[in-house]
Amino acid sequence: MSKSKEFLIPFIGLKLGKHHFEYQINNTFFKDFDYDEFQSSDIKVNLVFDKKSNMLELEFKHKGTVNVPCDLTGEDFDLPIKGKMKLIVRFGDEFNNDNEELLILPHGEHELDVSQYIYEMIALSVPQKRIHPGVKDGTLQTEALTKLNELSVKEQKEESNKEEDIDPRWEKLKKLLTDK
Repeated sequence: MSKSKEFLIPFIGLKLGKHHFEYQINNTFFKDFDYDEFQSSDIKVNLVFDKKSNMLELEFKHKGTVNVPCDLTGEDFDLPIKGKMKLIVRFGDEFNNDNEELLILPHGEHELDVSQYIYEMIALSVPQKRIHPGVKDGTLQTEALTKLNELSVKEQKEESNKEEDIDPRWEKLKKLLTDK
């Protein structure tokens, strides 16, 4: 994965207090992570970076759309996503990212790469089951659905023709059962 300087925050040069960063994410961002689940993506990420004397607090928020295939029909659609995540950065003897909400950086560090956290936040905000909104409300029109509807109508017509071709002798036998 290539590190983009856009996502490196040199916190040594920042004053104490809150700093705002904004990122526009598209598919080129996900190519760095070999992630190809989205046909296209348009996501805006806001980061509030709060520098304190002994730690850093980061609050990520994202909102946008990703173009994904529907799990039921296979049709591509724009799925709206949004989410947020908090991260606390402390300083210690060695690097440790075992906890998802706490990052420990060595004392000599002077910058922080936030791309991994942005990637994880977005990837985890996409639901596992992706259903086209047209399927939920019944308005989705595709070639496959049209063809299925044509075939199902023909099958119903054939069944109704079979009922009309019943031998009249069977009707008289059925009448005997009901006349008891």
